[in-house]
Amino acid sequence: MGFTIGGIREIRSGTRRRGRLAECTTVAEFTGLWGWDVVPGARAAGGACSCGRPDCAAPGAHPLEFAPPVPAGATLGEVSKAWSEFPGASAMLPVGRAFDVLEVSEPAGRLALVRLERMGLPLGPVTATPDGRAHFFVAPGAAADLPRLLYRLGWDDPAALDLRGLGPGTHITAPPSDRGGLGPVRWLRPPALDSATRPPAARLLLGALAYVAHRSRG
Repeated sequence: MGFTIGGIREIRSGTRRRGRLAECTTVAEFTGLWGWDVVPGARAAGGACSCGRPDCAAPGAHPLEFAPPVPAGATLGEVSKAWSEFPGASAMLPVGRAFDVLEVSEPAGRLALVRLERMGLPLGPVTATPDGRAHFFVAPGAAADLPRLLYRLGWDDPAALDLRGLGPGTHITAPPSDRGGLGPVRWLRPPALDSATRPPAARLLLGALAYVAHRSRG
C-alpha cells in the first residue's frame, strides 16, 4: 500500500520537528554543559546569504542581525523558545568570552593535535571548518597576547606563520552547523568537562602549533 499525500506531509513534518529538536539539544549542550553563549547565525545556499543582503561580505558565516545571544546556562526549554524565532539558523559562538581561538590550516592542526596529545599537554575543543581551517579553543586573552607569545618563542615575524588568533568581536561556527554553504563544521576534538569550561593557556600549545604551521608552509 502506497503513502498518501497526507502521510508524506506528516513524515516531512516529523522530520523537521526532529531536526529542530536536534538543533536545540546541541545548542543547549553548549549553553548548559560548556557555559558558552550561542548566537543564531545566517545560512548560505547557492552563494546567497539568508540575511537577504546581496552585498553580504560573509554569506552564511556571520550572526543574524538583531538576533540576541542565547546566554550561557540556558536550559533546553529556553533554547527551544529562543531558537524558534530563527528556524534553521546556524549556531555561532562568540569568541573572547569563554575562550579565544588559535587558527591554523586543518592539515597543520591535525599534525599539531597528534603531537600535543603525545606530549600529554592539556587540550580544549578543536574544530575543522569546511574551508580547511582548524580552530583550537584556548583561554581568553590569547589573541591579544599572541604577538608577544610568539616573539618569546623566537618567532619575530608572525606573518611567516599561517597562524592567527581570534578574540573579542569575532564569531566561529559551531559543529555541526554549515558554514558559508560549504558544508558542516566538524569536531577534531569534541568538548569535555575537564577542558571546555577551562580551556588551556595558549602558551602551552603555541610552540607545537607554530612549529607545525611553519613546517606546513615550507
